[in-house]
Amino acid sequence: MTLAEGIRKHGFRKWYERQLLQSHAHLALTFCCLIGIFAAFEALVSFRDWSDQAIDIVAIGLCVMLGLWALRRYLFLLASAEAVANQADCAGCKAYGRLELEESDASGESVRVRCRGCGHRWHIGTGGGGD
Repeated sequence: MTLAEGIRKHGFRKWYERQLLQSHAHLALTFCCLIGIFAAFEALVSFRDWSDQAIDIVAIGLCVMLGLWALRRYLFLLASAEAVANQADCAGCKAYGRLELEESDASGESVRVRCRGCGHRWHIGTGGGGD
């Protein structure tokens, strides 16, 4: 879901909350993969049959790949949500997150917002640097 879709559908604060929950779900998946790696290593040294060891090696590889993907996704989602949240302060009245979506670019990742309190307008984007 793009920034524009999220703000339009849920509002800024709910969008931000959902981004944080989604990113931390990826962190939990990373932790589960780490447990899977340890369990597969334990099973690898316990079994003597080559087919069981091959299955354990494949499980270790899958857990490593999935864990690295989940960790990378966690860091990306968290960083982009924080970048947007740092731009959600109104320069006019200093209100945080009380904004309405006015327009967005084609990608939906750079939006123009308006403060609900004072009407001040500014840009927010996942790349940073609001005005």
